[in-house]
This record gives sequence, structure tokens and C-alpha cells, in this order.
Amino acid sequence: MSDLATRLSATADDVAETLKSLLPRSEVDGVRCAEARLLDAMHYAVEGGKRMRAFLAVETAQMFGTDRSHALRVGAAIECIHAYSLVHDDLPAMDDDDLRRGRPTTHKAFDEATAILAGDALQGMAFTILASEATHENPFIRCELVACLARASGARGMVGGQMIDIEAEKTNEPLSLEATSRLQRMKTGALIEVSCSMGAILGHASATNRRAVEYYARDFGLCFQICDDLLDATGDVAAVGKAVAKDAAAGKATFVDLLGLEGAKERAALLTEQAKSHLAPLGGRADTLRALADYALTRQS
Repeated sequence: MSDLATRLSATADDVAETLKSLLPRSEVDGVRCAEARLLDAMHYAVEGGKRMRAFLAVETAQMFGTDRSHALRVGAAIECIHAYSLVHDDLPAMDDDDLRRGRPTTHKAFDEATAILAGDALQGMAFTILASEATHENPFIRCELVACLARASGARGMVGGQMIDIEAEKTNEPLSLEATSRLQRMKTGALIEVSCSMGAILGHASATNRRAVEYYARDFGLCFQICDDLLDATGDVAAVGKAVAKDAAAGKATFVDLLGLEGAKERAALLTEQAKSHLAPLGGRADTLRALADYALTRQS
């Protein structure tokens, strides 16, 4: 196993354990609480996945000398937001998906109302984690972490991108390359970029170094989405772990549609090199982030 694969796996395991310890339990002293179904759905929603956003936060934070336990809490908060977004994205009112991470989506495993509430509760949980002194002793750092994640996941970030995506489905006019790029920078890229930002904040990075990881994450995030579109166009359900060819069937504009298969591959490769070039000020400390960019370009799930 490569060093990157080992680090990805170790961080994913550590984040999973952190989430398990932080999320409220449905049973105490052998007695299930009245809201147990909600809590079970929350735990179900955060299970599995590559934890790539959390990995970005943890690696960036540790690159600047942060205690790993603090970085894992930030990673867990980001995963709560990511999981909530997937739960809501899969609902019949949005993408209406039955499969996520190779198993039934949360609303299929439980029910729609429980899935909505589980997503709501996970969003609140993210900010509860960040606001705790256990995440950082400096209240100003905690406030900055909360503000950054709120902006990235809100109307000018992830949620806004989802709204643009929904609106685009209602029209017969396909989005332009520029409009599609903006949509994806908001819907997918904002949470990827803020993962590096929060790691840098936690590690008291200089303004120059913080910009370096943010610019890296911006190009990496767009590359990640292009590769996602390539997987949707050419991937296998068993490998990807969710429905494929669904975006094209829904008439959504994808980078494969706009650039063609080879053009999308070329754009992803260019963005990978651009992302890595932004890390020059960080020298060898950023080798793991460089390796992650190369991995994203060739991933199969």
C-alpha cells in the first residue's frame, strides 16, 4: 500500500472514531431514548466514504504543526456538513437517489422525514463541535472556523450551488462552461476549499501559506468534480457506489458534455498540475497534498 493510501485509510478510521465519540448515542445504560431513530439515522449517514474533505483539513492542519486530535475534530465537523448535504441531495425532492456509498440512501434505510431531520441535526452538530474548547483553546480561532464553514456551506457556497443545479434542470438551455464551473465551485468546491482553509486556520498559517493551500484546493476541487463527471459517464455502479449516467439522463450540464470525454480528461490533468504548482511556497511539507491531487485524477470511485 502506498504512503498516501495508508494515510488516507488511517485518517478515515480516525475520523470515523471521532464521529462515533462525538455524535449522541441512541442508547444509554441499555435504554433507548425517545429520539433514538433520529440518532441512529445520523450515525448511519456519516458511515463510510473516503473522508477526503476531512483528510484535507487534517493534513493541512498537521502541515502547520497542529495537534492531530484538534485537527480530527475539525475533520469530523466538515464530515457532518458533507454527510448532511448528501442526505438531503439524495431525497426525492432533489436527486431522488436510492444508493449512496454502496448501500441504501438514508431516506431509503429510514424514511424521508427522518432523513431530513438527520441532515438538519448533523448540520447543527458540525458547529457544536467547532464551538467547543476541545477543538481549540482560542475562542477567536473557534469563531473563525465556525464562520468559514458557515459561509462555505451556505447560500453563497454549497447550498447556493445546489439551488443553481436544481434551477438548471428546469430549463431547456444547457449551462455554459463558465456557469457550470461556477456551479461546481459552489456546490462541490466550496467545502473542499474550506477544508484546507480550516486546517490552515487551526495551524496559525501565515497569509501566504493560507492562500497557497486555498488556491490549491480551488483547482483541486474543480478537478475532483470533472473526474466525478467522468465516473458518471464511464464508471461502474459497483465500483462507484452510487448510480451512474444519472446526470446525463436528467439533462444536467456536465464537463463531459461541455468538453467531450478527452477534453474533460485534459482539463482535469491541467487543473491537477495547477493545483500542485500553488503549493510551491510550502516545499516538501505539501508532498501529501500533491500526491492527493494525482490520486484524484485517477480514482475509480
